[in-house]
Amino acid sequence: MRTTYREQLVALTAKIAELCGLVTVSMETATKALLRADLVLAERVIREHDQLVAACLAAEDAAFVLLVRQAPVAGDLRTVVTSIQNLFDVERMGVLAKHVAGVTQRRHPNHAVPADVSGYFAQMGRVAVQLGKATQQALLMRDTKTAAAIDDQDDVMDDLHAHLFKVLMDREWPHGVPAAIDVTMLGRFYERFADHAVEIGRRVNFQVLGVLDPDEGDTHG
Repeated sequence: MRTTYREQLVALTAKIAELCGLVTVSMETATKALLRADLVLAERVIREHDQLVAACLAAEDAAFVLLVRQAPVAGDLRTVVTSIQNLFDVERMGVLAKHVAGVTQRRHPNHAVPADVSGYFAQMGRVAVQLGKATQQALLMRDTKTAAAIDDQDDVMDDLHAHLFKVLMDREWPHGVPAAIDVTMLGRFYERFADHAVEIGRRVNFQVLGVLDPDEGDTHG
């Protein structure tokens, strides 16, 4: 029975890592759709989102079953509880990818972002994919070094978002209010995607070290 319980814990973590990989692909695809004004790619992201939500709910149910039936303690309890929290963040990352695709869909056949700011979104998309992949690895391997490095990658996203906001605030912005609203929302979607990755990374540290700050964990040997 105990062996089965351990296998279920491992399977739960592996499933969350798999779902993290899926939302990363969703954001990558949504970014391609955004930059190319590609309706087919945008609709694929939107269409596949329901499957992602269903998979997250199934994994959440499995986590609650472990919590109720096994009454885990100490490290196992941390793993189950943080897994439930991580599933929320993964699901939200998927929602944000869907939102990016939704903007593309609404503006088609036009591009949702003006050409002179599309470079920002190409970079933000690359950073989002890097963050998603790092988060997946941190989850799957219980890799605290990768988890801690997610914060540094998030700083890159924050810098891109700040620069984009400065462009929007420029009095010479020539693209009108609707484009400004789209760009503002899209920038926020990418920033929040990164924020959710950071939260998962912090919880990986908590699962492994028992603390949210990896430096604090190091001081305990």
